[in-house]
This record gives sequence, structure tokens and C-alpha cells, in this order.
Amino acid sequence: MTETGLPRLLCVLETGWDRVQLDRCRDAWEGQLEVAFPKPSDADCPADFDALAWIERAASGGFGRVDGVFSASDYPGAILAAAIATRLSLPGSKPEPVLRASHKYYSRRSQREVAPEAVPRFGLLRPGASARVPFPFPVFVKPVKGSYSVLARRMQSQRELDDFLATPEVREYTNDYLAIFNRLVAAFTRFEYDGRWLLVEELLRGRLVTVEGYVCAGEVAQLGIVDSVLHPQGSFARFDYPSMLPTEVQSRMHEIARRVIARLGLDWTLWNIEMIWDPERDRIAIVEVNPRICGQFADLYQKVDGTNGYAVALALAQGQSPKGVRGAGRYRLASSYPLRVFEPARVTRAPTREEVVAAAAAHPQALVWTECEAGQEISDFAAGEDGASFRYAVVNLGADTPEEREARRDAIVARLGYAFEPL
Repeated sequence: MTETGLPRLLCVLETGWDRVQLDRCRDAWEGQLEVAFPKPSDADCPADFDALAWIERAASGGFGRVDGVFSASDYPGAILAAAIATRLSLPGSKPEPVLRASHKYYSRRSQREVAPEAVPRFGLLRPGASARVPFPFPVFVKPVKGSYSVLARRMQSQRELDDFLATPEVREYTNDYLAIFNRLVAAFTRFEYDGRWLLVEELLRGRLVTVEGYVCAGEVAQLGIVDSVLHPQGSFARFDYPSMLPTEVQSRMHEIARRVIARLGLDWTLWNIEMIWDPERDRIAIVEVNPRICGQFADLYQKVDGTNGYAVALALAQGQSPKGVRGAGRYRLASSYPLRVFEPARVTRAPTREEVVAAAAAHPQALVWTECEAGQEISDFAAGEDGASFRYAVVNLGADTPEEREARRDAIVARLGYAFEPL
């Protein structure tokens, strides 16, 4: 306990969503616990970050008393949180299951053991080396430890694949960007392959969703399923909760998720699994597993079901079973809109902090996240979230009908007043 007598929870490698979403569910924790945000944040984590020394510092009291840990940081926050929890015998996963879930190759192997019907054919590729793919082109290639969609590519031929594997961008990403991941793999696992590899797999098609849930004392539970709506270019246009997939398909997804999460050995943590349903073949396939909360979706559940995902995370970090009721929220549906530009541009106008607050306040429970400022030049799409666009803001809102949702979205965007000119 802290001097106030309240449990003190460590938010490991704070993300941009953490304080925003924690504020949204303040009534679920304020006056009941304290949350600490030690440096660095997820965005400021340097390439030469000594993750093992940071874990030791946290475990030995360097950031103050720790009564629980949680993280929305995909890399390396979730792994660090697991290591600290294990060192201090606190509720949480062990680091090896988190690394296994995060490493796309080893995750695929575990998925195949318990849900082979939902796993595409896959294999390993080494950058700088030619490797024959054991199934027909076109194929999909991505690093075994991803960051959004960086270096995730569709390959039409063996020659295109060989050229891609030889690029300096691939070598720099797998060796330099993933240096922290590679050291953590060496420290906490006996994996033969670290992050210096890529995964190749057969193409998947259909309707993309995110299945999210949590594990409590070994019991796998569900939060919900969020639909992904795509732009023609393939970028995310909107995320909708609750899902509009057939109930029977959702039930199968939940069962696949239950088997996979149990096999991976995660515990006392949120998780999310991207899945895709091909209605023509009635096939469900797993895209990837993430052993952490999805920060962007946390308030969507609150709007519809009454419980923010971060309230669930705080309960799990204290070894408590989360409580919630379906449909107890203010709205029948909720959506998250990533606002994007698809061509190089200069930001000629961006809203002030006061304007952002006012735009959100005009619509109950709306959340606005801004990621650009006036004068900024937007041009390096290759290093961005999906390689094809730049996300300059996010708007989360609730509504009772799709028509009401779209009207609120348009009103908020108009009030924000972003403006761009082509470069």
C-alpha cells in the first residue's frame, strides 16, 4: 500500500491512450487506488533502452511501491509488465507466454495445436536470404514481431519476395528496431528464432474483426467483438461495436479465442485477437494475437455495456474478477473513426486543445484524439501505421442508430476544423 493506504499500480510504458481512457472511467478507480506512470513512455522508448535493467529497477522499488502492473504498450510494455509481475509475485502473465503470443511464428504454432481450422499455412523467412515458399503466390509477408503494418506486404512472385528480403529497411527493422525484443527473447525464452525473421503465410480474405477479452485465474472471458471497416486503399476507416457478424459466427470466434488464449498460457491480462471471416467459404481465420488491452476500443465497451476496458485492466492487476453487465451503457452502438490523409500534405489548420475539448464536450461521451499540429508536413507514409495513409486524429462516439452516428461524426469533424494543402 502507499502512504494513503491505497494500492499503487504501475502503468508500464504509458501509451497515448492510457490517461485519456483512465479519465473516462475515473469513477471506477478514483479514491480506491493510485496509478503511477514511470518514464519512459511507449512513444519515447529509445532504441537502446535497457529493458532488463528497467525491470530490475521497477522490481527493486526504483519507481516506488508496486502493488500491481498493467500495460497497453504492445512493445515492449506488455513484456516488461509480465516480467515485473513475475518478479514480485503479482497478478499477471509470465513473460514467456506474452513473448510467445507476441512472436507471430511461435504464436501460429500454438494456434495450430488447438485451432488448426483457423490457422493459414505459414512459414519462416530470413532477411537477406532467398527462401522458397511452400505454397502458391500471392502470399503475405510480415515481421514476426510487428509494429502496426510496418513492412507487412503482399508479394506476387518469388522475385518480388527476394528483392524485398534484401532491402536495408527489412534488415534495419529486424535488427535495430527489434533489438529490445531480441534481448527479451534471449532472457526469458528458449526460442530458436528471435525477431530477426519474417512470417510468410497464405492470403486471408473476408470481414475483419477484433475479438477482445481477458483471463482471470486461468478462466478466459470475453469483452466483445469489434468490426473493422476499411477504406478502398485498405486502411482502417471505422471500428464498430457491437459486431454485426452473425451470432453463430461470433460464437465460433469466441470458442477459437478461448482455446488459443488458454494454450498460450496467458493469465490476469486482457488480450485481443484479430480474426477474419470469409462468408463465401464460412471460414474463420486468426490474423494475430495481442497479449494486451486495445486502448483505442476501451471506451466503446463503456458506451454500450457500461464498463471501460481500463476498468477491467485495473481489476485484473489487483487480482480481482472484473464485473460488468452487457448493454448497461448509454448507447446501442459505438464507433471509433481514424481520420486520415492519403496524399502528402501540409497541415494548414489544426484545432487548439480548447477546441478539441469543446468539440468532444458537445456530444456526450465523445472522445477526440489529435495527432498533428498546424504547419506539420505529412509525407512519410511508409513509416506510418499502415504504409498507405497518415492518421491525424481519432474520434470515438456513441449513438443509437448508424444515421445518428454518422451525423455526430460529421458534426465533430466540422467543429474541429482540420485543413490541409497538398505538398
